[in-house]
Amino acid sequence: MTPQAQRTLVAMRDTREGFPAGELDLARHLLTMVLLLGLVVSALVLVGRLMSYPVLGSQQGYEPEQPIAFSHRLHAGDLQISCLYCHSGAETSRHAGIPPASVCMSCHRFVMASRKAVLPELLEAQKTNRVPQPVASPELQKLYDALGLDSKLEPDPNKKPKPIAWVKVHNLPAFACFDHRSHTKAGVDCRHCHGAVETMERVRQVSDLSMGWCVNCHRESGRTGLAGKKVEPPTDCATCHR
Repeated sequence: MTPQAQRTLVAMRDTREGFPAGELDLARHLLTMVLLLGLVVSALVLVGRLMSYPVLGSQQGYEPEQPIAFSHRLHAGDLQISCLYCHSGAETSRHAGIPPASVCMSCHRFVMASRKAVLPELLEAQKTNRVPQPVASPELQKLYDALGLDSKLEPDPNKKPKPIAWVKVHNLPAFACFDHRSHTKAGVDCRHCHGAVETMERVRQVSDLSMGWCVNCHRESGRTGLAGKKVEPPTDCATCHR
């Protein structure tokens, strides 16, 4: 059957079914346009959603809950404790490290709770003419429990010390070698990579820590210097990918 005959039969069938051939073609055309429009809109929505996601491998904005609600705002901000007091490894090692509990206890053997929490017990002790009982905040009690200490902060034979399972915030891929000590010695401020930690209740990742971000920082530092001195940060691949 010739193509012309096929078109004639289709037109006759459509006419018998109550759809003139011209109107049916228009309907098919409109349907095709609607489907194409829907496809375009769906693609735009999908692209927009994909662009809102971080770069593959980036954890920018990552702010995990920690086993103890340690406030950097209080310690690094209000009390102005140096970053290196707790993260001393930043000067001597690739890794800044998590401070051992003994560093925490150098202060928290004496400071067990806020003044507001301790005051009621002090007043009650004065009123009843007795020795005040130790008052530990719920978060510091987690520290004491991890160390296996009793209410007098002495080793409790019924408690087994256990490590505190801190959650690492800034994670780099295994093929990237970052060395804290070289950056610290060069005068790079901790906030340049980690953001204004002294304002954070809970630490989050501020920078994307991508390769481009690091390379651009090295280039800019090479042009402008660091802490008022000239530096020559390398940009060759072997610097980070050894």
